[in-house]
Amino acid sequence: MIRPKTEEEIALMRENGILVSRTLAEVGKMVAPGVTTLELNRVAETFIRDHGAVPSFLGYDGFPAALCISVNDVVVHGFPSDYVLREGDIVSVDCGTFYKGYNGDSAYTFPVGEVDAQTRKLLDVTKESLYRGIAAAVAGNRIGDIGHAVQTYAESFGFSVVRELEGHGIGKNMHENPGVPNYGRKGQGIRLIDGMTICIEPMINAGTRNVYLARNGWAVHTEDHAKSAHFELTVVVRKGQAELLSSFDFIENNVKF
Repeated sequence: MIRPKTEEEIALMRENGILVSRTLAEVGKMVAPGVTTLELNRVAETFIRDHGAVPSFLGYDGFPAALCISVNDVVVHGFPSDYVLREGDIVSVDCGTFYKGYNGDSAYTFPVGEVDAQTRKLLDVTKESLYRGIAAAVAGNRIGDIGHAVQTYAESFGFSVVRELEGHGIGKNMHENPGVPNYGRKGQGIRLIDGMTICIEPMINAGTRNVYLARNGWAVHTEDHAKSAHFELTVVVRKGQAELLSSFDFIENNVKF
């Protein structure tokens, strides 16, 4: 069952969205060659707890950290570790909070120092594909309209869309219905209703769309080990134009790339 949120619920989710966005900005300030991904995780967990929330990923189905940190060919769900970031890497940071009974969720893929032109293109196209999907997240459209917008834009640049993973509804639970695929056909799938809260999160590969699951049961890698980018925002479906609950503004106004 998919239940639109009340304005009171949306206000609480907006607080989470802002906190997640601010946390990602704090992490982004730390992203640099020589920094371990465990250090990024510590910064995030401290910031979240200092603001009265808890990291919702920590312990989720046994996940061992506050952040999913996925480097280069890891699409999503990477574990923070002693891995030392290197010039030219990209690192996807996915963050969730639980505050006042509701969840927030957002992800951003950061370049580490200078990256090559193709990698920069992958980042730019993936982020723009997210905004194309958000533009389709209006009442009266269907889930397939979102996926179609993401897919057609990303594939027009020769990149590929991961099919095994998708966005999701969000609210009191981190993952709620509906699923939000990053591919699809216009006019297909469930109808979008005013007040629905969803996370749209393109996962776009530089090479093949095929992926495999690591032995730890979490990290998803590209089959050909080409780089993958991941951007995610939480939105409210509205009439005419979706409303952002999380934002990249905190990152892009405060982090130097």
